Amino acid sequence: MNKRSRKSRQSEVPRRKHNENGNVTKRGSSAWLVAGLFIVAVLIVYIPAIRGQYIWDDDYYVSNNRTLTSLAGLGRIWFEIGATIQYYPMVFTTFWMEFHIWELVPHGYHLVNVLLHACGALLLFGVLRKLSVPAAGLAAAVFALHPVHVESVAWITERKNVLSGVFYLASMWLYLRFAESRDEPHERPTNWRAYFAAFVLYACALLSKTVTCSLPAALLLLLWWKRKRLRVADLAPLVPMFAVGLLLGLTTVWVEREHVGAKGAMWDLSALERCLIAGRALWFYVGKLVWPTSLTFSYTKWDIDTGVWWQYLFPAAAIALVVSLWMLRRRVGKGPLVAALLFGGTLLPALGFIDIYPMRFSFVADHFQYLASIAVTTWLVVAVARGIAMMGSRRKPTTGGDSFASKNYLSRVGPASILLVVLAILTWRQAGVYADQETLWNDTIAKNPTSWMAHNNLGQYLGALGRRDEAFGHFTAAVKLRPDYVLAQKNLGDIHIWRGELEVAERQYRMAVRIEPRYAEAQSSLGVALARQGKMDEALVHMQQAVKLKPTYTAGYTNLGLALAGVKRFDDAVQAYTNALKTDPTSAEAYFNMGLVLTSMGKTGEAIESYKSATRYRPAYADAFFNLGNLYLKLGRHEEATAAYRNVLHIDPSYSKAARALQRLGAAP
Repeated sequence: MNKRSRKSRQSEVPRRKHNENGNVTKRGSSAWLVAGLFIVAVLIVYIPAIRGQYIWDDDYYVSNNRTLTSLAGLGRIWFEIGATIQYYPMVFTTFWMEFHIWELVPHGYHLVNVLLHACGALLLFGVLRKLSVPAAGLAAAVFALHPVHVESVAWITERKNVLSGVFYLASMWLYLRFAESRDEPHERPTNWRAYFAAFVLYACALLSKTVTCSLPAALLLLLWWKRKRLRVADLAPLVPMFAVGLLLGLTTVWVEREHVGAKGAMWDLSALERCLIAGRALWFYVGKLVWPTSLTFSYTKWDIDTGVWWQYLFPAAAIALVVSLWMLRRRVGKGPLVAALLFGGTLLPALGFIDIYPMRFSFVADHFQYLASIAVTTWLVVAVARGIAMMGSRRKPTTGGDSFASKNYLSRVGPASILLVVLAILTWRQAGVYADQETLWNDTIAKNPTSWMAHNNLGQYLGALGRRDEAFGHFTAAVKLRPDYVLAQKNLGDIHIWRGELEVAERQYRMAVRIEPRYAEAQSSLGVALARQGKMDEALVHMQQAVKLKPTYTAGYTNLGLALAGVKRFDDAVQAYTNALKTDPTSAEAYFNMGLVLTSMGKTGEAIESYKSATRYRPAYADAFFNLGNLYLKLGRHEEATAAYRNVLHIDPSYSKAARALQRLGAAP
């Protein structure tokens, strides 16, 4: 048996050490203690995030996602592309399970994100240990506490990153274990169980986020790094992983384009422009890892110009670095080259070569480098740790040996402790930015005043709170920054509608429709503005066009129903509301408006059922209870009318019509 075989067998023996009394103590208990302390540390720095609310598109993923409410919805998550905004069924399955535990309480979803991130960091520690990387614990701690990862952890939508990261790293650890077993076939059988488990976990990672398709290539790089050369036998087990990664990766590209909307003029970039974006993005991400300041949710979108010479420096420098590391690999080792290739390869799907929706707002985002950051941070930590160790080894002891050892220990632990404390403080502060939408968008605007997206989103949030004058200012800023931003144009029109400025609203909506004729929401809103001015024929044309463009547009059908009822086309109005309820069976607004039309048609019994449905789906719907009371009163059902009016006053004590109705009935409020 050779030395390597003996070492391998020894590594399989559970690690034990003897204490002063000669008793055997397993290191497992201390490992669990360290892991527990590690998780507690991550939980502490992310307390501001755990306290946070929903932000931006969390409604698509959780708070307004109807697939989470039923078993049928779970089936749609897995077997219907388009049922969820992206086809990541593992992510939406976790949301489905959590919905049935704590429903829509956001803190639970935030807590799970934080725990997944902590588990990912622990798995990273295990992978680095298996690869015999020095300072593995420090590298994993830096990954866990680095503020650049706050966006992935504090944003519920980015469950995609933290969940896929856990599966990715677990799969990597198991595959490396499988690869070890193949190195010594005479000493122990090949561990095919580890291979199949790694494959399943890799599939789970892909079904969480397909950026993890880089794993087989990453494994090849790691094997090449640890060995003198690669063999055909090293590649063969990875072929099925490459195949499934390619299949699901192409699926995501199609979904991103056809369902998410990553197509149009904003994505019409030449190959040269995409290379300039990629080169600049690589150095941007390295910069944020080394100096994580001014982190923001949406960075300024660069102006890419192939005629500007200095923009070529970024890709040229990246290529020069890789070439230099290849040429120096025998002098400095293959580690730096592997780290650079792992970083760039893992980032590849987010470098601009593939069209993704966030490119609409910016070419870079913190959450894009969640997994890719591992390579750079690990290499930097190892390099610094080795440098400190070399400096310590060159020092001459001036007194006793113990004193020298103590100073050497402090020279290594001191800088590491300071680094982790600084990272923890930065992460705590950055996590607080994600407390709620108003905090997030104000922070984004402060750091990136050109973010038209942040201005519009803050305006929408303030408008929903009734702070419409403030919202108007942000919508105006968004339109000024980007005149072709149709959503902000439409939102400005909504404010004018609220102010009663119908002609101004009409002009605003027409501008939005002119920019994007297929924008269903703008078509419907234009119809509303026209209808309120009495231009019913033209209003109906735009409203019908809206639901034709977007057959699942519930509010569009509701607006159409209101217009049809306004011209006494009651049967057509009922059909419009029926279509609205097909798209959203829980729409209280559609049931309420249906009740109005049925009442006008003299169908009192059906109207009562419609109003009852409205109150079932919106228990605080005072107008629906009031109309219900009026219908009961008309039928002489005084007790039911009294109960309905009392419900109105319970919801809104200032509802004078309900109070007067109760007085006429001789009943107490």
